[in-house]
Amino acid sequence: MTKAVRFARICLAVALFAVVTAAGTTRSQAAEDIVDTLFVMGGFNTLLKGLQVTGLEQTLKGPGPFTVFAPTDAAFVVVDEDGKGQLDAIFAPENRAKLAALLAYHVVPEEMTLKGITAVPTEVMTLEGRPIKVLLIITSIYVNHYARVQQADIPASNGIIHVIDRVIVPE
Repeated sequence: MTKAVRFARICLAVALFAVVTAAGTTRSQAAEDIVDTLFVMGGFNTLLKGLQVTGLEQTLKGPGPFTVFAPTDAAFVVVDEDGKGQLDAIFAPENRAKLAALLAYHVVPEEMTLKGITAVPTEVMTLEGRPIKVLLIITSIYVNHYARVQQADIPASNGIIHVIDRVIVPE
């Protein structure tokens, strides 16, 4: 094998490596938005399904900034604890507008960390159009007095995620 052929093969290998590395970098950067972060974290299948069927998924993949109070799959199970099929009813096609409003109530159209939250309620407007209250009770942060923040200030490229243990419902 001549030096020219060997050199060409090395150049081809380096170029191929550069393309594969660049493709991997693009994929990992795309995984940083709120929706992809929730997917990677796991435990948010019900929320992600709701975002997808209502079209809110595209909003939360947008530039933001957004703050999402993200109920876990277990939080959605609490909605259906009575066994009356409330969760199925919420996801029924004829209730898409109600589901979209419910999920938009979990989104604040600005970036909000929970570092300075005190016992005095902080009221913030949601994407749905009604405010939520965030406050410190003893040593835990709550949304609307009943949904406890389990994990706060999870960064995403277009905002912040706070994991909550209940689905919050507009009053």
